[in-house]
Amino acid sequence: MGTLLRIGWTNLKRDRVAQALTFLLPIIFFSIFATVFGGQGQNPTPRIRAAVVDEDGSELSQRMIAALQKETALRVRTSAAENNDSGPPLDRPSAERLVRNGDVPVAIVIPKGLGAAFGQSGFGGGPAISLLADPSDPIAPNMVAGLLQKVTMTAAPDLMMQGGLHQFETYAGALTPQQRSAVDQWLPRLKSGEAASGPGGAMGVRVDVVDVMRTNDTRGSLISFYAAGIGVMFLLFSMVGAAGGILLDEVDSGTLERLLSTRLGMSGILMGKWLFLMLVGCAQLVVMFLWGRVAFGLPLFSHLPGFFVMTVVTAAAAGALAMVLATIARSRAQLSGFSTILILTMSALGGSMFPRFLMSEGMQRVGLITFNAWALDGYLKVFWRNAPVWQLWPQVLVLLTLTVVFLSGARLLARRWEAV
Repeated sequence: MGTLLRIGWTNLKRDRVAQALTFLLPIIFFSIFATVFGGQGQNPTPRIRAAVVDEDGSELSQRMIAALQKETALRVRTSAAENNDSGPPLDRPSAERLVRNGDVPVAIVIPKGLGAAFGQSGFGGGPAISLLADPSDPIAPNMVAGLLQKVTMTAAPDLMMQGGLHQFETYAGALTPQQRSAVDQWLPRLKSGEAASGPGGAMGVRVDVVDVMRTNDTRGSLISFYAAGIGVMFLLFSMVGAAGGILLDEVDSGTLERLLSTRLGMSGILMGKWLFLMLVGCAQLVVMFLWGRVAFGLPLFSHLPGFFVMTVVTAAAAGALAMVLATIARSRAQLSGFSTILILTMSALGGSMFPRFLMSEGMQRVGLITFNAWALDGYLKVFWRNAPVWQLWPQVLVLLTLTVVFLSGARLLARRWEAV
C-alpha cells in the first residue's frame, strides 16, 4: 500500500497539468464566482450606467440630477458625448438609442411639468418619470427606480413640504400666522438638507418603466443568449479535441512527416486543417441554433445575415485557437489538461456561464480579453438588438484579428515538427 501511494505521489509531482487541474482550476473558479456573487469591499454591485434626459429644466429636476450624480451605484450620463464633458444634452430619442444599442441599460426621462406639479401636489404629483429599460439587464431598472425615490425625498424635501402645505390649504383652509412663521423657519433648513430625512414610506414621484426592446420576441432573444454562450464554450472544447486528433495523433503515427514530404509544406497543412476545423465549427453552431429554433422558438430565420457573419468569424477564431493550443502541447493528455483550464476560465470571464452585467466594471473589462465575450456580444447584437450587419464590425474585427494572431502563432510553433 505504501509503495502504491509513493508511485501515485511521484506521478502527480511529475504531471504539471494534473497538478493544475487538481489545485489551480478550483481556485480560479472559486475566485471568479466569489468576486461576482460574493462582492468585494464595501461596494459589491457594479455601477450602473444611466442616461438622464431633463425635459423639465426645473429646480426639482436639477436637484434630482445632482443627487443622482452623487450616487456611488450610478454612472450618470447627461450629454450625447460619452465623456459627459462636451456635446449637446441628451433628448429622449437619443437616450432611447443608447439603450437599444446597449451603451446603457437604462435611461431616465424627467418629463416637462414635473417640477411645477410637484410643488403644487407634493408626493406622487405630476407626470410620471419614464425609465427606458433594456430587459436583458433585469437588475438595473429596479435599482434605478428605487434610487429615484430616494433622491427625490432627500434632494427636495422643502418642495415636498410646500406641495403638502398647498394641498392642506386647499382642503382645510389657510394656515394661522404662527403656523406660517414655523413653516418659514423650517423651509430653509429642509432646503439645506439639515432635516432631509423624508417621510417614511412616502413615494416622491411616479416612475413608469418602458421596455424599449418590446417590439422584439423577448423569450426567443433570451434563448439566443444561452444558445450562444453554451455553443461557444462547447465549440472550443470540440475544436481543441479535433485539433489534437488531426495534429498530435498524426505526429505520433508518422502521418504528418509523410505530409511534409509533399508540396503542401507546413503552412499548407495548417491552413487545410484549420479550414476543416472552421467548417466543423460552423456546422456545430448551425445545429445548436437550429435546435433552439425548433425546440424553443429562437427567431433564427429572421436574423440569418448577422447569424451567418458571426458564425463564420466565431468558428474561424475558435479553430485558430485550437490549432495554436495543439502546436503548444506535447501530447493529447497535456493538450486536454491545459485547454480545459483555459476554456473554462475564458467561459466564466467571457459570459458563457453567467451574464457579464453581474460582474464588476473591472471584471467586465477583464472579460474583454477573452474570445467568448466578443463572440457573445456579436450574437446578442444580432438576436437581441436587431443590429444590422455593418454594426457588427467591432466584434468581427476583433475575432478576425484573433484568428490571424492564433494562426501565426501556430505556424511559428509548428516549426519544431519541420526540424525533426
